[in-house]
This record gives sequence, structure tokens and C-alpha cells, in this order.
Amino acid sequence: MSFRKYEVLAIGLVVLLVSMLSGCGNGSTAQKVRIGEVTRSVFYAPQYVALEKGFFKEEGLEVELQTTAGGDKTMTALLSGAIDVALVGAETSIYVYQQGAEDPVINFAQLTQTDGTFLVAREETGDFDWNKLKGSTFLGQRKGGMPQMAGEFTLKKHGIDPQGDLELIQNIEFANIAAAFASGTGQYVQLFEPQASIFEREGKGHVIASFGTESGQLPYTVFMTKQSYIAKHGDTVQKFTNAVHKAQIWVRDHSPEETAKTIAPYFKDTDEDILVSSVKRYLEQGSYAESPVLHEAAWNNLLDVMDSAGELKSRVELDQVADNSFGEKALQSAE
Repeated sequence: MSFRKYEVLAIGLVVLLVSMLSGCGNGSTAQKVRIGEVTRSVFYAPQYVALEKGFFKEEGLEVELQTTAGGDKTMTALLSGAIDVALVGAETSIYVYQQGAEDPVINFAQLTQTDGTFLVAREETGDFDWNKLKGSTFLGQRKGGMPQMAGEFTLKKHGIDPQGDLELIQNIEFANIAAAFASGTGQYVQLFEPQASIFEREGKGHVIASFGTESGQLPYTVFMTKQSYIAKHGDTVQKFTNAVHKAQIWVRDHSPEETAKTIAPYFKDTDEDILVSSVKRYLEQGSYAESPVLHEAAWNNLLDVMDSAGELKSRVELDQVADNSFGEKALQSAE
């Protein structure tokens, strides 16, 4: 073989090697994003759809999901850098802002737009009247958390003083509330799906009202991250938001049965018929946001809810703790 042939062969091998390395690089360049969700709930169905349908992968993201039970724990994980993005109530970003954080937490994509809890009674009540709660033992949620604040907001709207008219229990960990009710604590409780439907089927409780319907539109659960993360990884945040919006549209355009089947891997201990009824409830009351953009009217309602609960030092403008540019671009790209 001539020197020229060796030279051609060597060049060919180099080109092949570079091509192989380039291919490996493309497969490993997916940006990793660690999400911490405040709880595991059918309420967050679009998030699981985005994962199962590969919408995050389509955007070049490798998403790692973990459940960081409770808003305080989720925010601690975000602030400490244990996660990159938090899926939690928008009120947590306000708390961080009120504390004068140098690196504030910014809401960038709304996932749910109503409260996700239902009023569950231990006994069937017949025709429900909110006044029946007066004098009862009510198993509430964590003080300062959105479920509790939206619940109190609704009770006050119906002329009930949560502190004076009820025996309000709030010293039980978020993850243990359902178990506490099942073991006999309280006559009424606020529960998310699918737990509310499970209790109904097991005869442990009866859904008698929706706090989501009663408290109106709220930026209830939002994807958020630190301002410093957005500054360094704005492109990643945009891709993330694009994937979220794809999932929102998918859930909107598919039946509860199709959505339930898609999210089933995240609820392995829950029967599919329970998932279907849970998704249907949330769809019927408009809980799943169809747009990642946070709206001014809903934000002001959130501030009213927090103010009513005594948790708001001063009103915080939406643009102080939210960046809607990512949501707006996601909407444009979907057109």
C-alpha cells in the first residue's frame, strides 16, 4: 500500500472518530434539570404527561423528579441548591421576597390555576350547608400554606371564623394528614386527589365541596427557580416552559381516560378508575392551566387570600417575583 493510501486511510479514520465522538456528545449534551414537587398528586397531571410523552426530551432536557413533601421543605431544597426548579405554591416565592432575599425566587410557568383540595366529610351530610361545619373538628393544612389559606378564605366567605367557629387542627405533617383522618382524627378534612376519591371508594369520607371552585382562580402551583439560575440558564428555562406548555395542550385535548393512562406510572398503587375520576374532577373545575403565563387578576386574588390569612406583609407586584417572558414565548412557539 502506498504512502498516499495510508494517508487517505488515516484521514478517514480521524473523520470517523470525530463523527463518533460528536455523536456521543450530542447524546450527552441534554441539560439536566432537577425538579422538586411539593407533593405527588393528580393535580400535577400535566407535569407527568410532559415526562411520559417525552416533551422535556424533545427540548433537549434530562429531567429528574423528586417529591419534597411540603412547601417549606421544597423551598429549602431550592434555596440550598439541592434542586434547580420547584413545583410549589406561588406564595412561597412571596415569603422569600418578603424576607429580603438577595437571590429571589422567580415564578416562570404556571401549572395549576385553582386550589386543588376538596372538603371531605367523615359522614354523608345530605344537602350540604357550610354552616354545618360550625362547632366541628376540622383537620386543616399547614399554616401559611396555600391549601390552608384558600380553605380559610372560603370559610370566611361563608361566614365561618376558622379560628373561632371550628376546632382547627394544624399540627400534623402534610404527608400524614390523610392517614390522620383515616385513623379517626377530625370530622372534616381538606384533601387533594387522588386521596379524596380513594376515601370515597373505601367509605372513609365523602367529597361535599371544592375549595378550588369556591376560592376562584389563583396561580396555585407554579414552576419557579432562583433568579441566579435564570441568569445562567435562561435557555434551559425557556425549553422547560415550552415542554410544560406542550403538556398543558395535550391534557386539554385528550380525555380523562387518556390522561389517566399516561400518568399511571406515577401512581402505581392507585387504580386507573380512581385516576380517571380525579383527572375528570380537575378538568371540570378548570384546575389545569392551559397557559404557563401568570395573570394579574389571579395574582391579585392570591394576594387577597394571603392578606385574609394574615400572611402578607405588603402587596407584592407580579413582575417583582414572576417572569412571564418564558410563558409568552412558549405560547408563540405553539402557534
